[in-house]
Amino acid sequence: MNDLLAEFLRGFTATNEWTVIIPEIMLAILALGMLGAEMVLPKKSAQSLIPRLAMWGQALILVILVTAGCSYGGDVKSYFSGMIEQTDVTHMMRAFFLVCSILVCYLGQIYLSKQTLAKTEFYHLVIIIAAAMMLLVQSAHFVMLFVALETVTVAFYVLVAYCRNNSLSLEAGLKYLVLGALSSGILLFGIVLLYGVAGNPELAGSSHDSLAYGELAHFINLNADNLLVKVGALLVIAGVCFKIGAVPFQIWVPDVYQGAPTPVTAYLAVASKAAGFIVLLKLLTGPLAGLSEFLVPVLSVIAAVTILFGNITAVTQRNVKRLMGLSGIAHAGYLLVGVIAALTIDWAVYAVIFYLVTYLLASFAVFGVMAHLANSADANQELEHYQDLARRRPFLSGILACGLGSLAGIPPLGGFIGKLFLFVAAFQAGLYGLLAVSVIGVVISIYYYFGWIRECYFGAQLAETETVEPVPFLSADRLMLGALVVGTVAIGLVPAVLPIIP
Repeated sequence: MNDLLAEFLRGFTATNEWTVIIPEIMLAILALGMLGAEMVLPKKSAQSLIPRLAMWGQALILVILVTAGCSYGGDVKSYFSGMIEQTDVTHMMRAFFLVCSILVCYLGQIYLSKQTLAKTEFYHLVIIIAAAMMLLVQSAHFVMLFVALETVTVAFYVLVAYCRNNSLSLEAGLKYLVLGALSSGILLFGIVLLYGVAGNPELAGSSHDSLAYGELAHFINLNADNLLVKVGALLVIAGVCFKIGAVPFQIWVPDVYQGAPTPVTAYLAVASKAAGFIVLLKLLTGPLAGLSEFLVPVLSVIAAVTILFGNITAVTQRNVKRLMGLSGIAHAGYLLVGVIAALTIDWAVYAVIFYLVTYLLASFAVFGVMAHLANSADANQELEHYQDLARRRPFLSGILACGLGSLAGIPPLGGFIGKLFLFVAAFQAGLYGLLAVSVIGVVISIYYYFGWIRECYFGAQLAETETVEPVPFLSADRLMLGALVVGTVAIGLVPAVLPIIP
């Protein structure tokens, strides 16, 4: 018995190469280091140093990660006894989440300057979420997936309700907590069903470790008609659909997006959604690939309804944070179309990633403007607050117009190319019905996106009563927001500057 245990432990530790997750380890050290710095530094020094430490520390880790990714061979590599699996997609997404975290820290600096809230803890949680998301997209085992996913979710429970002196933020935190716990329960129930049925020795292909993606994929290929397998797969998909805000699991999105602090809303809108879609892609092309004939019709209906629901309900919305939430639901529908296409078209996976990058640039440009214009109660921003913005804040209005135009898919901006790649993939996959619904959704979205732009450039002139200072001509704000716009335009004009499509 002791020999068997020793052999098992040797086999387990043989694949524990800690160097492959150095960026995640460095992020954890950085997050803990900031808490320590706050304890030893004078309060005034800590308030100015810690935000810079968060952003520049992550920028350094991003450089290390990109450098390591350039030397990556492109093969699928498994570590930690199959818990973690690294591919070219996971390398791209790890960099994606680091960029998101840096931008959220930048928005957080703007937001927290207007609030009397704890600052260090905010940056700490943002970085922990980034590290957990990086591990999440590398997971190749349901235990790893669930632990990483819950780390992300629990940290978001705190961040959504971070503005504890605002009733809308507390309400958003409570709703996200209740519905998030429900979705976690649904996901876990699905995992348990799959684990239980795949461990049944009376069925072909049963395994002692059916939580591993590879083992489970082999079992499902041999038992695709089993009822418990189908129910378990549907419950797992339902749990992931909550994270991406797909219908009918989208009910939390408008309220949470409105009540959460603007940087947290941006984090949820971009990074959390991206993590959910990569997990969904890995599941559908991995352990659940044998159920594609059963799952594709279900996902197709969800995608179509999600696109129509998000766009139609956004048409009459006046609160800009709720509008971004509803439009985000529509974008989840477009991405679902790409995920379905990826089941038959290999390069559609990269089209989904390309779309996520364009969505990142455009969304953070819009949320950056919102953070600058918001007062201490940023949950109540309405379209009327943007009237005549082109005269009052010409730089911010230009950034906003570019971001919204990209989200709408207007050429020559990056969002147009992102949608084009997804639509071409859908066409090649024979998803003509979903393609038609997607085009209708884009047409509807132009109305409410350009309604927002119209308020900025053609709205009634308002008296200059705002206390918000204009963005200085030479500042980090102009550089950051300007870089987002330059990236959006560059990708739209020359898509090859983003080396994602192989």
